[in-house]
Amino acid sequence: MKRTSICSIVLISALLLSTLAPGVSQEPVTPNASPEAKALLEFVYSISGKYTLTGQHNYPATKDRNSQFAAEYSGQTPAIWSTDMGFAEDGDTDSYLARPDIVKEAIRQHKKGAIITICWHAVPPTADEPVTFQPRGPFPPDSLASVQGQLLDEQFKEVLTPGTRLYKRWEAQVDSVAFYLKQLQEAKVPILWRPYHEMNGDWFWWGGRVGEYSTADLYRQIYDRFANHHKLDNLVWVWNVDRPSTPIRKFSNFYPGNEYLDILSLDVYGSDFNQDYYDSLKNLSQGKPLLLGEVGNPPFPEILDTQPDWTSWVIWAGMARNVSKKQYQELYGDPRILTQDDPAFWEATASYREACKLPALPLKNNYPADFSGNWLFSEEKSELGNSGTGMVPYRMKANQDGEILFAKKYNLVEWGDDRVSHEEINLEGEEMLSQFFRSPRVSISSWDETTGSLLINSTVTFTRGGNTTEMLSSEEWSLKEDGRILSIRQQSTGFRGEKIDVTLIYEKQ
Repeated sequence: MKRTSICSIVLISALLLSTLAPGVSQEPVTPNASPEAKALLEFVYSISGKYTLTGQHNYPATKDRNSQFAAEYSGQTPAIWSTDMGFAEDGDTDSYLARPDIVKEAIRQHKKGAIITICWHAVPPTADEPVTFQPRGPFPPDSLASVQGQLLDEQFKEVLTPGTRLYKRWEAQVDSVAFYLKQLQEAKVPILWRPYHEMNGDWFWWGGRVGEYSTADLYRQIYDRFANHHKLDNLVWVWNVDRPSTPIRKFSNFYPGNEYLDILSLDVYGSDFNQDYYDSLKNLSQGKPLLLGEVGNPPFPEILDTQPDWTSWVIWAGMARNVSKKQYQELYGDPRILTQDDPAFWEATASYREACKLPALPLKNNYPADFSGNWLFSEEKSELGNSGTGMVPYRMKANQDGEILFAKKYNLVEWGDDRVSHEEINLEGEEMLSQFFRSPRVSISSWDETTGSLLINSTVTFTRGGNTTEMLSSEEWSLKEDGRILSIRQQSTGFRGEKIDVTLIYEKQ
């Protein structure tokens, strides 16, 4: 963690008071933008040229699993939580059915300190959700059913023509996403919204089109639908392009106009931080902020020396290890680069969080106990009665993050690889759903204020041969010996109705 000095405090004060060049407005392009959206955009302006936020993308169906891994691997928590509205089938990490959970997770991340950014691999209007990422042929040329691929010219024209069949299908699809963004609006969560990303490329169905019926027209169309029809006032509009690898992909060919965007952004993979890309985007911006929408590798300090106005980057899901731990330490040692764990980030976001009616960072842990850690089961110290250890996790990794306790459990399988399961417990008593041996489990927690123990009551519903059976269980989690021992007392009813009462002992590693 970087040290805070008198100089850094002066820098932060200057940062918060900084203003734009005359004639450039910091007001969002969204009509009647919410106070939270205004504060978010003001925050981005305030750090431009001074700080760069770290970020991590998360697949839609994984909540913040990628961010958790990035935090553990790199040593600090990314400042930005990123996700996608999804497009794929149930069970896929990109599932569109994850949208209700995306809303909940975005609210949680916002409260705990992250800046929220969302994109959408939009479904082509020629198909219904779910679709695949790449085309799976053969398919008729007029029936694209994947995010990648191209519509026919007449189809793209139809998408942009109100009243037509494909326009109505497009309308219904974007309305389905607006439904969830509206929930975030009601929760007063401002979003860096990045639609139709990499629009100067031709690999996505929406991209690469110039002329009378263009990709820029499509961007303006979704802006109008969200801002003017749905009155979504919590969106900060982020226009996004990829590197201009061919003349037709020149940024200006796809620019929708200053009145349709708040921030300009670029996606960079392969560490291709060409100075010309930065300069071209900077010249196009007319004073508006810049950010890196997606990267495979973050820009290192020597890049930021000549490209200082990148306000943030987001490493794409599954790419956190493109950078070594040693390189992360180098990045985090630079005072310009901010994570959620950095005091400079806490200071810089103070006004923003105040506008959002959220407490200043860092948040305090108000719970009686913190069960975070790597825990190893001790059969010798446990009280098992007549029970064996066949269903007992021999290892557990717990991470208490805000009001959620994440538990990753490892069960020994005698004939194969370990079985790994994930469980989430809401420490505020909200009902949580999970799986127990492929059967649904509902869990609710509460605290024993006297002992500081966490009480978890669960119901597992088993269905066998058309018959349904419920198994009730309770757990009491307690820390002992100055937090070195985790005791879990389990009381339940077995499959045959027998009473089970055991105490499992885990030792902190």
